[in-house]
Amino acid sequence: MKRTNTAQWIESRNRWQINVQKDGIRKTFTSSTPGRMGQREANAKADAWLDDGINNTKIKVRQAAEQYIESLKLSTSKSHWMKYECFFKNQINPYIGNVRVENINEQHLQDVIDRSYGTGLAKKTLMNLRACLVAFIKYCRKNKLTTLLPEDLTIPKDAKVGEKQILQPAHLKVLFADNMTTYRNKPKADMFIYAYRFHVLTGLRPGELIGLKWNDIRNGTVYLRRAINILGETTTGKNHNAQRNFALNIFTSALLNEQKQLQEENNIVSDYVFSDKYGDPIRSATYKDNWQRYREYHNMPHVTPYELRHTFVSAVKTLPEGYLKQLVGHSKDMDTYGVYSHEMDGDMSETAAMVQDIFKEILTG
Repeated sequence: MKRTNTAQWIESRNRWQINVQKDGIRKTFTSSTPGRMGQREANAKADAWLDDGINNTKIKVRQAAEQYIESLKLSTSKSHWMKYECFFKNQINPYIGNVRVENINEQHLQDVIDRSYGTGLAKKTLMNLRACLVAFIKYCRKNKLTTLLPEDLTIPKDAKVGEKQILQPAHLKVLFADNMTTYRNKPKADMFIYAYRFHVLTGLRPGELIGLKWNDIRNGTVYLRRAINILGETTTGKNHNAQRNFALNIFTSALLNEQKQLQEENNIVSDYVFSDKYGDPIRSATYKDNWQRYREYHNMPHVTPYELRHTFVSAVKTLPEGYLKQLVGHSKDMDTYGVYSHEMDGDMSETAAMVQDIFKEILTG
């Protein structure tokens, strides 16, 4: 069905408004966006209803958000839907939660981002918030709650970028020479010392380190096939590139031997390389807390477990880009090099030797 009228500006209500009728049912569609863009938005809503229908035009954003989160619980990981749930609770609903979905326009969404920027959120968090908003609107379109297609949501150019810290060579020398930490204000040997060292020498993500099993290590090669997130969920890793292999060198091989000996001396039987005293995988919070105690005991800078990965990349930045991306599980934009370059025999051994030489220089130079 085609409409024969167009939206009109209602000065008293400060909005565009159009009335249309289908099958004896009369509906009003509006837009508060000034100018011809607002007129087009109101007309588009009317056209969508006349053509395919917009269902439940009175539903508000916070109500649709609850339905959206429930749908995510059926199809995504807990860590993912919990992150989006927090966005709605803290950034989205306080601003537009009571707005009807049919009245939402792109400026509403941009205002959410801009106001969140004003509270000091970092650039990466704002990018995740934008992704949440776009995904939510897509869900609403599929359910015929809106016809909005947000295309130009932007992140403020001067949004702060979280600064990362790394361990410097002097800190690394302490890490590889001293295994002492403190527990209840008393010095003691750190049970996870080999985990910290292996973390720095390999650049693994914390979840990959925690999820590493002994049977993932065969014939001098580590096969990364899983990660354990902060909620204790076992996943296949952050993305497709996360599943990768790398060769051991003399340092990483020695660390694994020492870790195996530590478990045997403490009567720990575990499938996991770095386990707690019961043989279970280390909880992310436990690993973080123990690492914090260790670095504070040795007066090291505030370097997080994830920043141990940054330390690795910083230490081996002289490696050829292809080797480095393969080691840390990073992807390249679609191009010939990224798509058609494949691992050749000997690549892993060559990479292992170069990493070995770099750390040999750091620790002994």
